[in-house]
This record gives sequence, C-alpha cells and structure tokens, in this order.
Amino acid sequence: MILSVTSVMQTIAIGYIWRLEMETFNQRLNTFIDSWMGPRDERVRGWLLLDNYPPTFALTVIYLLIVWAGPKFMRHRQPLSCRGFLVVYNLGLALLSLYMFSEMVSAVWVGGYHFYCQDTRSAGEADTRIIHVLWWYYFSKLIEFMDTFFFILRKNNHQITFLHIYHHASMLNIWWFVMNWVPCGHCYFGACLNSFIHVLMYSYYGLSAIPTMRPYLWWKKYITQGQLIQFFLTMTQTICAVIWPCGFPKGWLYFQISYMVTLIALFSNFYIQTYKKRSVSQKKECHRNGSASPLNGHVSGVTPIETITHRKVRAD
Repeated sequence: MILSVTSVMQTIAIGYIWRLEMETFNQRLNTFIDSWMGPRDERVRGWLLLDNYPPTFALTVIYLLIVWAGPKFMRHRQPLSCRGFLVVYNLGLALLSLYMFSEMVSAVWVGGYHFYCQDTRSAGEADTRIIHVLWWYYFSKLIEFMDTFFFILRKNNHQITFLHIYHHASMLNIWWFVMNWVPCGHCYFGACLNSFIHVLMYSYYGLSAIPTMRPYLWWKKYITQGQLIQFFLTMTQTICAVIWPCGFPKGWLYFQISYMVTLIALFSNFYIQTYKKRSVSQKKECHRNGSASPLNGHVSGVTPIETITHRKVRAD
C-alpha cells in the first residue's frame, strides 16, 4: 500500500515537473519567435492551438512519422475499403469548405475589402469575421491529414507523393504563423480561392466513393487546372500589395509569393505528368491498335476521366 502511494506521488511529481518544463520551453520559444516576427495579434490570444507553436509542430511530426511508418505497417495487410468513411469525410470537408468560402466572400463584401491591398485593422467587424473563418481554415489543414491516412489504409501508396506531403505538412504550419500575426486583411484571398477549389475537390472524392456516381463525375481534370489558376491569381494579388502597399507587412507578401512559386512548379509538373503525357500515350496506343481517334472524348467506351481516375495520383 505504501509503495503504491509512493508510486502515485512520484508519477504526479514527474507530471508536474514535465508541465513546468514545457511551460518554460514554450515561454522561451514564444519569446524567440516574437523577437523574430514582432508582436502577435492579440485578437487570437487564447484560441485553440494558437498560443504556442509546439502543438502544431508536434502534430506535423506525428503526421510525417505516420507517413513513414504507415505503409510499412500495411505492407503485409489487406487494404481497407473505408468507403463509408470516405463519403462522410470528403463530403463533410466539402461542406466546411463551402461555409468558409461563402463566409469569406460575405465578410469581404460587407467590409469593403480592397483587391489590390488590405491591411489588418481597418474593416472592423468584417476583420473579426475573417479571423474566425480563417481559424477554421487553419484547423481544416489538420483535418486534411486524414487524406494521407486514408491512402495508407487503402494501400494507395503511389498517391503519397512529395507534392502531397509537402503541401499538407507545410500548410498547417504556415497558417499557424498567419493566424498569429496577420489573421485577416490581405491574406484572405488565397484561402478564399482554396476553399472554393476544395468544394469541387472534396465533393468529387466523396461522390467517387459511391460506385453508381462515378460515371457522372467529369470535373476532376479541371480541379488541377483550377488549383493552378488559384496559385497564379493569389500570386498576382500578392504582387499588387507589394506594388501598391497599404500597411500589410511586406515580409509576409514576399513569403507568399515564394511559396506560390513552389506550388505552381510542383502542381504544373503533376499536371503534365498526369494528363498531358497520358493523353499522348493514349493516342499512340489508339494508332498502334489500328483504332480510330476517340470520338466525343470516349475510347473503348471509357471516358478519359474514368481512365485517369483509377491510375492517377491526387494533387493534394
């Protein structure tokens, strides 16, 4: 009995010491980040996951460890269908994305946001609405880690590309910093466009998990095109704020331009590898077999998008 009480007390003491150490570490890290980035936006103080960076970083590390260990764990196991979960998950994210898109458009319209440049303090209630919806946007990047986990469980390892991992892991961390320093203003634009694209993307993947719906899904190819257009528009709008400044921190603008360049390069390569080269190989196959050119987008009774659906990788 005495030993049991002693063990409990030791466990409590260790937990208390660990908590103090973590609080000290967080304070030092926050001091370092604040000295580098400047004062934080007080409007998000106390919000879930935003006060300290380690939880966001730790969640990203756990994600990367699962990406590394998951395929090894599933190597000698049967793939899981996950069909019901995929429908609920993807359509749920489509609805969340629709809410974020519509709320941002509404707030920007009511607040009179400027396209060329918008600071973080001049729109009053509209800024508050943007901050709230952008927190959901940040949190959705954590939810989207499930994209990769479903690939692992279904043994679709060919879809876990560098582009996929880079995009998922970086977005959560970038938006932690955005939410702490520039949680509204000019940064709304890329998130708004991305939410619209995700309405199309997650509705596609949710419906494609229902076999009877697959013949009616035609817009997958245009999702990647839309993503590329989104990146170009976001970069253009960011450059506008550099040319016609309004007080939005220029360091953030330069970083966003750089990040958009990486996404444009990676998504362009994905698009070329997935669609353009596949289209050329399909045409060569048609001529090799002596068949006529495909009519109305159909080859052997299968549309190009149906062919791609079963073989291609996801862009994000």
